[in-house]
Amino acid sequence: RTATLYRMVLPDHICPFGVRAKALLDAAGFTVEEHILKSREEVDAFKDEHGVRTTPQVFIGGSRIGGSDELERHLAAA
Repeated sequence: RTATLYRMVLPDHICPFGVRAKALLDAAGFTVEEHILKSREEVDAFKDEHGVRTTPQVFIGGSRIGGSDELERHLAAA
């Protein structure tokens, strides 16, 4: 099982929700393809492109699951 994770890691801030999403995916046995958003411009461009308001964002099987809270609910329901 593979998941794609987009998360924010800026020079002065590592998003704790992205860290949590990665930990949840690892614990569930997923192979994680990480895409690190390294600047505010990259974060904003990603949010605009995908029509989302927050990062991280997790995709499984080509479907957007959402952020860490949505991921937790998704994994609990599986």
